[in-house]
Amino acid sequence: MRHFGYLPPEVRSGLFHREPGEFTAASPARTLAVALGATLYAPATRPTLAQDVRKQARRGVVSMVLCLEDSINDADVADAEENLVRQFEHLAAGPDDATGDVPGDGGAPDLPLLFIRVREPGQVEDLVRRLGPAVRLLSGFVLPKFTEERGLPFLEALTTAEAACGRRLYAMPVLESPEILHLETRTDALAGVYRAVDKYREHVLALRLGVTDFCAAYGLRRAPDMTAYDVKLVASVIADAVNVLGRADGSGFTVTGPVWEYFPQPERIFKPQLRRSPFAGPAEALRTALIEHDLDGLLREIQLDRANGLQGKTCIHPSHVAPVHALSVVSHEEYTDAQDILRPESDGGGVLRSAYTNKMNEIKPHRAWAERTMLRAEVFGVAREDVSFVELLAAGLRNA
Repeated sequence: MRHFGYLPPEVRSGLFHREPGEFTAASPARTLAVALGATLYAPATRPTLAQDVRKQARRGVVSMVLCLEDSINDADVADAEENLVRQFEHLAAGPDDATGDVPGDGGAPDLPLLFIRVREPGQVEDLVRRLGPAVRLLSGFVLPKFTEERGLPFLEALTTAEAACGRRLYAMPVLESPEILHLETRTDALAGVYRAVDKYREHVLALRLGVTDFCAAYGLRRAPDMTAYDVKLVASVIADAVNVLGRADGSGFTVTGPVWEYFPQPERIFKPQLRRSPFAGPAEALRTALIEHDLDGLLREIQLDRANGLQGKTCIHPSHVAPVHALSVVSHEEYTDAQDILRPESDGGGVLRSAYTNKMNEIKPHRAWAERTMLRAEVFGVAREDVSFVELLAAGLRNA
């Protein structure tokens, strides 16, 4: 797998100073946690789920969650499980005319990282058993409403299932419970979450934030021109979660950005803009289109996610994937600063003027930022000096 791997080599070379690197499901967890990027959710009830997974892989999706929890009706769980097992078998068999797949559309090696969002711990072992050989396509499980008390049985079940199938399975706990939201219980709840995930650290790929559930507890819903950070209750939880769980001193975990609920019809919004030039041109026209069609809020939230210590994003619509990935590419300026900060001769500390002569790079305080930036550069690449997120976004949208 490779971000922007769907672009022709000559297009990638025109966009990237350093192209995105390749990775697989067997890559180190540190790499995979960043590589998740825009994690696209899909209900496990979809009858064309295998086709959908391949289709989204061709469009640049590298991580998907197949959901047995909130996205489906309680009465449909058993049928959804059966469908999920059947669709994994289709995926394991490879492209097939019988399933409507197109030969040569990628096949199993090019599938996204696949996770199943379960409801109960017992589903973890049961589904791994029922998947049989197709379990080789499974990267792990998303664990809902995670607290120390409710989460430990899930993690215990995951380690048992992993031993049974002989394959590394990752957990992605979701922080969405009232105990984490409510001020009087938050500190203890977050400390409990940390104890649980620290105990099973080698199995925890990333922690996800369930902002919709947080808003629901107070009857709130943010408008399309507002970010999660404009809702102060939510912003305070994000800050505290990163404070306890996302530290850069080696004790923390990757925490992912919250879901964006609004989506346009991208084929009607962007294609008229994209026909004007090989990329987006003119850039201002694309920016105007984004603002007019309610994606300005999404773009601002993605930027605020990173500023607040979050990586990647939960997505419920394919139109969100390209913006998340475009804004995940490291700019040439960021890369230059990170390189300067991490040079061996800078180990002693001190202050450097940036190569762009517009900021101070203080070696010791900025070192953790530089290390994170270089890891993101390995996965998402580095844009050329004259390439902005607009050109990267346009390239992604042309593939949608």
